[in-house]
Amino acid sequence: MAGQSEIAILGTLGLTELDQARRRFGNMTFGRQTRLDLSGLQRLDTAGAWLLLTEQDRLRSEGVELTFASIPPHAVPLIETVRAKRARTETTTRPLLTAHELLERLGRRMVSAGAFLRDLLHYLGVFTARLLGALRRPRGFHLTSLVHHCEEVGLRAVPIVALMAFLIGVVLAYQGATQLRPFGAEIFVVELIAISILRELGILLTAIIVAGRTASAFTAAIGSMKMREEIDAMQTLRIDPANALILPRILALVITLPILGLVADLSGLLGGALMSWAELGISPAMFRTRLIEGVEPIHVVVGLVKAPIFALIIGIVGCRAGMQVGHSAESLGRMTSSAVVTAIFAVIVTDALFSILFAQVGL
Repeated sequence: MAGQSEIAILGTLGLTELDQARRRFGNMTFGRQTRLDLSGLQRLDTAGAWLLLTEQDRLRSEGVELTFASIPPHAVPLIETVRAKRARTETTTRPLLTAHELLERLGRRMVSAGAFLRDLLHYLGVFTARLLGALRRPRGFHLTSLVHHCEEVGLRAVPIVALMAFLIGVVLAYQGATQLRPFGAEIFVVELIAISILRELGILLTAIIVAGRTASAFTAAIGSMKMREEIDAMQTLRIDPANALILPRILALVITLPILGLVADLSGLLGGALMSWAELGISPAMFRTRLIEGVEPIHVVVGLVKAPIFALIIGIVGCRAGMQVGHSAESLGRMTSSAVVTAIFAVIVTDALFSILFAQVGL
């Protein structure tokens, strides 16, 4: 109706009555100024309060001024709480970015990415300088620390790497048999397994596992030392933190990752051979013969030559993130997560670049 009108709500308005109340609100005819009498409201929950405020906003957009009157005392705090929550939600809704803001944000991201790459090159330079210094003055090198980190990042990772590669070999053999059997080309599953594991999957998945284990471990260890101001104490005692903390860790990775890659290759071939024997009837002797005759040794070289580069990336990312940790536990957790994600992403991108490079040179 036109002009003023008054509507009264009686009884209960809650979640169970929500659909019925919404339909009744939609079927009503409101005047320009409508008074909603809530004096007869016996019970109200958050769903009912949300409905009242939502209908008030809807009617306001249609030119109807809906006001609440005679609100019971028990309903006042609930309506105000829901109103405040709705206002806060609307305030936090992000507006659409303009072209200028998009370009500004893109520029900041590019500057941040450039600074990150500069930091990685800086830590690579620090590692190279300390390594050359250790070759010139071997007495100052922390050999015990190197052996300890070789055990932590290499020896302790052998079981998970071997199991992962074994299962990958099993999966490749099973899927290869399924796809090649309709063409009568089951025997070529040996080349499929060997080339996939030796050239790509063995070292790539090993590097990803090591990135998850080691990058987080490096960040957590160095970051906790920085939080406890142990690195400042080392500098006070004229102990070079890069020589004591960064060099042994990265060098241990460079030494052990190729070995882990070789373990993954052998374990993957073993898994593929066993599944080929069980699924296709290819005996271990036939598998070995096909492997020697059909797979060139260059595939092993192509796979393992990536290992030292992957090791440098993982070690530098982990150590750099550890040195960036602040004096709070929140900073340590954030940098640890960032190190793992960054290391895995960098390894995958580097592997893609290697694939393009080897394809261009014909390897």
